[in-house]
Amino acid sequence: MTNVIACIDGSASAPAVCDYAAWASRSLQAPLTFLHVLDQQQYPVAANLSGNIGLGSREHLLDELASLDEQRSKLALEQGRIMLANAKERAIGNGVTSPESKQRHGELLESLQALEDEIRLLVIGRQGESSGSLSQHVGSQLESVIRIMHRPVLVTPTAFKEPKSALVAFDGSATTRKGVEMLASSLCSGGCQSTLLWSDRKTKNRYRSLAGHKKPCSTQGSPFIPRSVAVKLSPPCMPIRTSMPSTYL
Repeated sequence: MTNVIACIDGSASAPAVCDYAAWASRSLQAPLTFLHVLDQQQYPVAANLSGNIGLGSREHLLDELASLDEQRSKLALEQGRIMLANAKERAIGNGVTSPESKQRHGELLESLQALEDEIRLLVIGRQGESSGSLSQHVGSQLESVIRIMHRPVLVTPTAFKEPKSALVAFDGSATTRKGVEMLASSLCSGGCQSTLLWSDRKTKNRYRSLAGHKKPCSTQGSPFIPRSVAVKLSPPCMPIRTSMPSTYL
C-alpha cells in the first residue's frame, strides 16, 4: 500500500486527474502510477463470430468485421499508450520523479481490485470518457469504485485547484471513524488543515466525541491541524450552508 494510482482516459477530466495525482504524490512522498483500462466490451481482444453460420456468400463480411474489430483494438491500445506517456510527462513537469504507467484490457473495477494491495490513494475523475455530457453529477462507474474499493479515493473536478483544507462529515459511526483515520494517514501529511463537521439535530455532547478524534489524527502527521465544528440541523436532510473556503477537499 505505497502508490498513488491515477485512472485516466480520453475525457475532459484527465488533465485535472493528472494534476491532482501529481499533487498527492508530492504531498505523500509516494510513487505515482497512471492506469488506463480499455473496456473489454467496447474493444474486444478478438471477435468470435463462429456462431454466425448459414450466411453463404456473405461469410466474407464476418472476416471484414473481425478485421475491423482487431484494428480498432490496436488503435485504442496505441491511443492509450500516448495518453499514458502524456500523463507521465505532465506529472514530471509538476515535480513528480519517475512516474510509472500501466495499461489493462478488461473492466475498470476488476483492474483496480487486482491492484488494491499497492494503492495508498486512488485518484479518479468525477466523470469518465463514457459519461458524455459534463452536466451529469457523477460518472457511470464512480459509485461502484467507491463502494468496492477499501482504499482512500480522491474524486477530482474538471479543473485543478490545490487543496488547502479537508472537510470530513462525521457522525461517530465506525465508517466515519475509519475515514478520519484514513485521512490522517494520507492527505493530511501533505499539510492540509482538517475540519470534522458533525451534522445532527442534537449537538449536546457532540463536541466531546469530535474532540476525541482530534488527538489521534494529529499524531499521524505534524502538518495535520484538526479542528471541529458541530452543526445543528432540523430536519436532518436540511442542506448545510457554511462559510467554508472553496479550497476544501
